Amino acid sequence: MSVSRTYIGGKSMADTRSVRSRRNRAVAAVTGTLAVAILATACTAAPGTGGPLGERQNLASASPAVPAAGVPATDRPVDGSATTQPGSITAGPVAPTSVATVPTGPGSSGAPSSGDRTASPVGSASTAPTTDSRPTSPAPATKTTTARTTSTTSASISSAPSTTTPTVPVRDTLLSGMQGQDVKALQQKLNSLGYWNGAAGGTYGDLTSQAVMAYQKAAGIEADGAAGPQTTAALARNVRPTVRTTTGSAIEIDKEQQLVKVVIDGRLKYIFNTSTGSGQTYIQKGDPGQPPTTEVATTPEGSFTIERSIDGMRKSKLGELWRPRYFYDGYALHGSNSVPAYPASHGCVRLANGVIDFVWSADLAPIGRTVLVY
Repeated sequence: MSVSRTYIGGKSMADTRSVRSRRNRAVAAVTGTLAVAILATACTAAPGTGGPLGERQNLASASPAVPAAGVPATDRPVDGSATTQPGSITAGPVAPTSVATVPTGPGSSGAPSSGDRTASPVGSASTAPTTDSRPTSPAPATKTTTARTTSTTSASISSAPSTTTPTVPVRDTLLSGMQGQDVKALQQKLNSLGYWNGAAGGTYGDLTSQAVMAYQKAAGIEADGAAGPQTTAALARNVRPTVRTTTGSAIEIDKEQQLVKVVIDGRLKYIFNTSTGSGQTYIQKGDPGQPPTTEVATTPEGSFTIERSIDGMRKSKLGELWRPRYFYDGYALHGSNSVPAYPASHGCVRLANGVIDFVWSADLAPIGRTVLVY
């Protein structure tokens, strides 16, 4: 039996179909190779592309491969919607690992998770992977967990409150007007040695300055009323001046040291800062009808007794005297707003107003009490 053949362009139709079949297989092989290359390139992208999601986006944005003739593919956009476009190819999600760890093929044990994309078959199973999904291996989760832990630890360290106890500054010099425990300690120390300055309340006032000056004079250092390092060192020696009265009670006025010493029953009880006669000349107004006289501002020396007193302000020709206790003629121990560390009076014995008030309240200079001036 004869076989009928149809010739087109000098060739039979069978020959033409054979040529087309071989060409289609060649195109399919090339297409599969390109798809594998695209997947490998996306999986091995440089770090810093944004993690698994960023890698998927990079893969999705890659140039589409040439599809096999007549083989449609499903392309799902990033938002998860699916569209079918003839002649296109879809690349699936890539886990953040190397290409070697990505499960492929129909026998893969990995299951795609929510939001992952899978690639449709291209050509035959021997030329292109049929499935690309995120593996169930905990490696990516471990990386993500480690990053979160590190970040949390860093924030914890930077925001942790300090537990260091603030250090209280040590003041090496205490001055009038200051307050604090160090001032209170100074006041207590002075009182314990007999340098009376009232109740230790922690405020550096006039009485504290007067007591510090008295101690400085007794210790033989500059008397300025400020408790600096030199005064602090001297306080460690517990300096107390000597007295001449060994029995009974008396008030000693030491012109050389410019100190008033109160002796009770033969023992030194209190020490006060004082200012006696300056030794300078001055003009004193005379009595009515009498001319003024020139006098020398001096405090008489000797043994005297308290003769009289005025419980209040006394206004004299030479100034005001607060609560004076007279021991000889017009000379008295009295209160004043100005009691410097040096001799400055017209001859009386100046004490701070607070000190003379204490003398009165403690009855340290009663009428008849001995006053020894030297």
